[in-house]
Amino acid sequence: MDKRIASLAEAVADIPDGATVMIGGFGGSGAPIELIHALIDRFLATGSPKNLTVINNNAGNGHVGIAALIEQGMVAKMICSFPRSADPRVFTELYLAGKIELELVPQGTLAERIRAGGAGIPAFYTPTSYGTDLAKGKPVAEFEGRAYVQERWLKADFALIKAELGDHYGNLTYRMAARNFNPLMASAAARTIVQVSRAVEPGGIDPEQVITPGIFVQGIVEVPNPQQEEVLNRANAYYPEVSA
Repeated sequence: MDKRIASLAEAVADIPDGATVMIGGFGGSGAPIELIHALIDRFLATGSPKNLTVINNNAGNGHVGIAALIEQGMVAKMICSFPRSADPRVFTELYLAGKIELELVPQGTLAERIRAGGAGIPAFYTPTSYGTDLAKGKPVAEFEGRAYVQERWLKADFALIKAELGDHYGNLTYRMAARNFNPLMASAAARTIVQVSRAVEPGGIDPEQVITPGIFVQGIVEVPNPQQEEVLNRANAYYPEVSA
């Protein structure tokens, strides 16, 4: 029942080539930067994992986090809502060069597809995207005089997420807006790995404050002072570091 993992390297050691990986966060809020960078470190040392499908709200900013993952050539496909955000140059250049695939999903639909994956609901209907290119090839049905598009659940082999507190059993709380996609992704992945700002003993979290129950979590690793994507980008940071 003790789900603590000793290091970031150990936390990402089992992610294979071709895996589908959900990565939490809304922009930089709740983004597990250290877990992402540990995955890059492993790739640079071993050449694996590669050909990943990554599910996130956006396609990264600057040259850190998800953008750095893409820049290393580790990602074959992005499933996201906002491929163009504050500084999307890495994804944009590779996409225009035909080196990365994009599945564009409206934001509310993305959240619901992930939630459906965690709830065991294989498909649902939404009016969003009806009549657009995003609905091409998808079943359409009419309910109460309005057309709805069928969307399928999203599940993943792994979820990498960030939480504020985590106990040894994997029960989690989140800091403010960092809650965003993280709880949904925790329930929709076969294996959920969490970086927590502070690991506490069982009983260290009030049961009424638990957002993600430990049943959805397979491992936690403590990262006491997590980096923030926006701060790194304001400093023009690169990961891995490059010479000026």
